[in-house]
Amino acid sequence: MKTIIRTVCMITVLILAGLSITLAQTSKRKKNEATVSPYQTAIDNAYKKLYNFNEGKNADYIKELANVDPTIYGIVIVTTDGQVFTKGDLDSRVSIQSISKVFTVARLIEEQGPKAIMEKIGVDATGLSFNSIIAIELKKGKEINPLVNPGAIAAVSLISGIDSAAKWKNILQTHNDFASADLKINMPVYISEAGDNLRNQAIAHLLNAYGRMYFDPVQSTDVYTKQCAINVNVKDLAIMAATLANGGTNPISKKTVVSPETAAFTMSIMATAGLYDDSGQWLYAVGLPGKSGVGGGIIAACPGKFGIAVISPPLNEVGNSVKAQETIYEIVKELKADPFLVEPKK
Repeated sequence: MKTIIRTVCMITVLILAGLSITLAQTSKRKKNEATVSPYQTAIDNAYKKLYNFNEGKNADYIKELANVDPTIYGIVIVTTDGQVFTKGDLDSRVSIQSISKVFTVARLIEEQGPKAIMEKIGVDATGLSFNSIIAIELKKGKEINPLVNPGAIAAVSLISGIDSAAKWKNILQTHNDFASADLKINMPVYISEAGDNLRNQAIAHLLNAYGRMYFDPVQSTDVYTKQCAINVNVKDLAIMAATLANGGTNPISKKTVVSPETAAFTMSIMATAGLYDDSGQWLYAVGLPGKSGVGGGIIAACPGKFGIAVISPPLNEVGNSVKAQETIYEIVKELKADPFLVEPKK
């Protein structure tokens, strides 16, 4: 009889212990489910929806870009308080290309002030392609915008530094500070671009003819080519975007890279001219300041909230990553992060 009682007691203890473990696991699971960030959920949903989305093709006018793996697909959001949310390929690096223009002009605004940019370069969208020579001719080198090639080369010529080496050091350090990383040049891309940048050299010389270059045009073009060849991964880009969104202070390193005023002026230019010929369509759909590069990256900044970056190399006909655009659109829509989307007061 005692044996039976002991057996029943033992079974009861085991049942209760098992029940306790099950309840604890259920409670933990519910707690984890309750604490999943809406940022992570939005990233996960967009990634799942668009993973097999394969429109566009790699840029090939720069020969090395045609060799980049077209299946690279990574998404990162960095919030202004330093939280990081990720999905997909976080390690693959691509050349930053035109996204670099954002951070060079931010440094320039910080050095010389917003009025100097308006007077010496211009901030209106040209309405023409990013490497247009016609845009220079129409305005005699004025109103060329720092986020297209002519304005970007002029911006490099204005960056402080007694020679091209000093200018390059300033530009690279600026990118490092925005990314909180030690960034390097993608040498095959740089060599490929430097050997085939005759159009950019022509742009620089034409600007010089109109008195709109402020340093040697050949050397300025070379430094510009180097900045476009800076290698980045998607997390680097997201931190850079988040630094702008955080008023110029890097949310990871806590370093003040530029002033809040500079960050505001920079994002304004991004909003009007960040995605080449499709800048209006981008702002219409997404509502956030953005910038693309033909390496396959796109960044966007939601002021005061987060920066987002996506890398996917296949581009549309005007040079913007097709999948990256769709991804950011889906995430911003799910997060209701478009600043123009306002819930009416009732």
